[in-house]
Amino acid sequence: MLGSFAVGKTSLVQQYVNSIFSEKYLTSIGVKIDQKSLVYNNADITLLLWDIHGEDEFQKIPASYLKGSSGYFLIMDGTRINTLSIIEDIKKMADEVIGTDKPFIVLVNKVDLSDKWEFSDIMEKELSARNWRIIKTSAKTGEGIEEAFMELTKLMMA
Repeated sequence: MLGSFAVGKTSLVQQYVNSIFSEKYLTSIGVKIDQKSLVYNNADITLLLWDIHGEDEFQKIPASYLKGSSGYFLIMDGTRINTLSIIEDIKKMADEVIGTDKPFIVLVNKVDLSDKWEFSDIMEKELSARNWRIIKTSAKTGEGIEEAFMELTKLMMA
């Protein structure tokens, strides 16, 4: 789970793993690891979900946190367009550290606040033109979360 601060990384994980959402914002410090078991193609799979602290001008994601990754999410907040440039920078770093062959999906979070969105259809088309898979999610309502994790699991198992 990679992205800026307050994009909803922790809330997405908590919604996926525990089916809960809290309005209370608690900033992540370092990394928190959760797990979720699922069945894919008749195989039992356990996902280890690394909820890594947000990146900003004062705090960068350590490259060592990415080593060994089978895949990742780049998460942006649809109501804060500046979070797009942050995931673009994180993607460059991930490409350098773990290579360009690792699957990833962009999650544009907070679709429940779409009336306040700064993320546009044009921006979505630009990212899609780069072959970036985009899924719109809401940690609050759960929209798109199961789909996102299943899609990334499929890509990692391919």
